[in-house]
Order: sequence, then C-alpha cells, then structure tokens
Amino acid sequence: MLYLFTVTVAEGYSAEQYAEAWVRASRLIQQAPGARGTRLHRKLDDPRVLLAIASWDSKAQRDAMEADPPTAVKAIIAAEAPFVTIELIGEFDDPAWEVLPGIAAEAP
Repeated sequence: MLYLFTVTVAEGYSAEQYAEAWVRASRLIQQAPGARGTRLHRKLDDPRVLLAIASWDSKAQRDAMEADPPTAVKAIIAAEAPFVTIELIGEFDDPAWEVLPGIAAEAP
C-alpha cells in the first residue's frame, strides 16, 4: 500500500532543510516491519511543495508503526512541525493496473 501526503515548506525554510530531517526519520521508519521505502518529490511549479510517498506491505503494518513510532521519529517530526504544513492525500492499494515500458499490460 502507498501512503501519500504533501508537505508545504514555510517561507524562510528550505525544502533541503526539511528533506534532511525527512531522510533521518525515514531511515528509522524503514526498520519497522512491512516498510518498503519512501520517496520525496519536489513540485515542478512550486519548489516549496513536496510530495511524500511511503510504501508498505500492508495498511495494518503502517498503522502499527504510526500507533507507536520510535521516540527519535517523534522528536524529528516535532522539530519540523513549525516549518511545514502536512496534508494527507490518502492511502492507496498497490496498483491494480500497471503499464510499464516494454512490458505487456494485462487486464485484471
């Protein structure tokens, strides 16, 4: 499953500053059962807006980590909170349909 959210960085704070903290927190989160990686994308027409994508084996595993995150992760999130606005886009299943270059698409 995918967990998607946007991060808007406040004036006077940079995406690079946030990304440094995000990488530190993500490395810790990736130690949780079911974690499959994270990605952080910068919006082309607004460099203060980032798209974060976290991949998990299941929603239950992601929810378990969220219910009891490592203390260091909580501290990183709290330290960044004054500088960013985070908006949840949603939680999504892995793709039901996928077309990749050079690979024939299959109908479900």
